[in-house]
Amino acid sequence: MDAPSELGDFLRTRRAALRPEDVGITPHPTRRRVSGLRREELAMLAGVSITHYTRLEQGRALSASDSVLDAIARTLRLTDDETAHLKDLARPTKAARPTTPRAEQASPSARQLLAAMSEVPALVLDRRNDVLAWNRLGHALLAGHLPADSPEMPSTRPNVTRMLFLDDRYRALYTDWHDEAQLAVASLRLIAGRHPDDRRLTELVGQLTVQCDEFASRWARHPVRTCTSGVKQLRHPLVGTMDLSFENLVIPGSSGQRLIAYTAEPGSPSEAALRLLGSATAPEAESTSAAV
Repeated sequence: MDAPSELGDFLRTRRAALRPEDVGITPHPTRRRVSGLRREELAMLAGVSITHYTRLEQGRALSASDSVLDAIARTLRLTDDETAHLKDLARPTKAARPTTPRAEQASPSARQLLAAMSEVPALVLDRRNDVLAWNRLGHALLAGHLPADSPEMPSTRPNVTRMLFLDDRYRALYTDWHDEAQLAVASLRLIAGRHPDDRRLTELVGQLTVQCDEFASRWARHPVRTCTSGVKQLRHPLVGTMDLSFENLVIPGSSGQRLIAYTAEPGSPSEAALRLLGSATAPEAESTSAAV
């Protein structure tokens, strides 16, 4: 992913989303050639020279100050996540010498924590959303149709973003798939802006863009958003509908790994369904079923 072109695309999509009336500009009666703000209008409102802004949008000014970027962000009415993304794109980190990406692994302590969370579905993801490890209930909740040991080998490792768009059984879990898809793309955009030289991340985006029009159209609109907690509404094939709260817990270090855990409100039907899922997929249940 080329940071200068990504920056230009991002700024153009945000300019197009603002009408002159939204920022107090009375449109000229003659026909406008752009649907949103013109470059010169944005530059004037932000207090930036049109030349400097044009160079920025064209990717020819990758040393903009915080004050300039903050002024542009305020004018474009960017969220905090979008403002952070703007700064990532405008000041990309210096590319390191290309190396062969090393397969990541969940640490022994993270695996021990997963195993101890026997009544809580949980998994460890890297920043690309590859599943590095999951506990028994996490596997049963999200991907019981896949082998339980699939995260152990990079060649078979599931990726939850890829599954959301290309795996029909995983996709069917989400009662509001469109919202989930939009959030997934927005989160991936944020990570891509922070790590423009991540080859495997670029390959993931390329694969999804080529193989899924729904992903490609969302990616082209440059949504940006992070989500560290919330509620997932799932429709599980074994136990039915569940509303599960989730938390992203960042694992210390520079890898970007995080642990995601799912819980149900105590005493709720969702908690009962989660307990039923645990019972139905417990090793004892599998042994009894095999014996019969």
